[in-house]
Amino acid sequence: MELSFLTKLRITAVLALGIFVVGILAWPMVRPGGGLEAVTALGGAINPAEAVVLIFLALLVGLTAYFLSWPYGRQIGILAVPAGLSIWAARGGEIARILHLNPLVQQRQSVYHTLRWEGFFWLAVIAAGFSGVLLAQRMVSASKQETADIKAVKLGLNKYLNAVISVFASVLIAQICISLLAKDTVMPDEKLGEVLGQPAVGQICLAVLVAFAVAAYVVKRLLNSSYIWPAVATAALSFAAMSAAGRSNLLQYLVENWPASFYARAVFAILPLQMVAFGTLGSVVGFWLAVRYGYWKKYKSVRS
Repeated sequence: MELSFLTKLRITAVLALGIFVVGILAWPMVRPGGGLEAVTALGGAINPAEAVVLIFLALLVGLTAYFLSWPYGRQIGILAVPAGLSIWAARGGEIARILHLNPLVQQRQSVYHTLRWEGFFWLAVIAAGFSGVLLAQRMVSASKQETADIKAVKLGLNKYLNAVISVFASVLIAQICISLLAKDTVMPDEKLGEVLGQPAVGQICLAVLVAFAVAAYVVKRLLNSSYIWPAVATAALSFAAMSAAGRSNLLQYLVENWPASFYARAVFAILPLQMVAFGTLGSVVGFWLAVRYGYWKKYKSVRS
């Protein structure tokens, strides 16, 4: 099932829309200040009014992306907002910079305590873009035929159990993949076994993208799950990682023995925005790769 030139053009146009409107035009709204460098809502860097504006902007971008990629707006339009956020994630700094500015154990514990909730905010922004796509679909009275991703959500009586399993499986798979792909300097440690240096932003972005593409592919093939659940898992994994990284005994040990740019686990070095933006993109990619493989397998069996 090869994508046509027009379909590739639609995908490019939607990605360009998200990158231009969210990633570039809205950048001044979230540009880090005070030497922070990392894009984060930490310490009120994004105030409530800006958060509302950002969610409304995401809604408009999703709505516009639907029409821009017509008649495949339902499948393609969802990429716009995470594409824009991915520019912020790649353009911003590293979590190590935040830790350098907060050298005390209590300060770092407060940082992690705040960061653990931030993934859900970025997921809400992406959900607003998704809502814009659905709103556009209703506005044009789109076909009542269900697409592959909608079918994957509607799983009868077991849909809630399937969703929970999909989220947990995605968290587990993505964490394993990230631990393999997002390694920088590895140093032995007598208590922790090893500690990991801060990976480059580009390495983090690629690792998260691939990790959630693998997770979405697996849960689609095994559980027939939508990309929605791996996308939800991006915020869940970020929450779990920031919560674990903020344990007082672990922070005390790291502060006493290692520089701020060293972590006990690779996922501890990833900002919520980086996890959610690139994780969502990876989830969509992995889902459609699984769908495409399913079509290929079916076609091959018919030909046989």
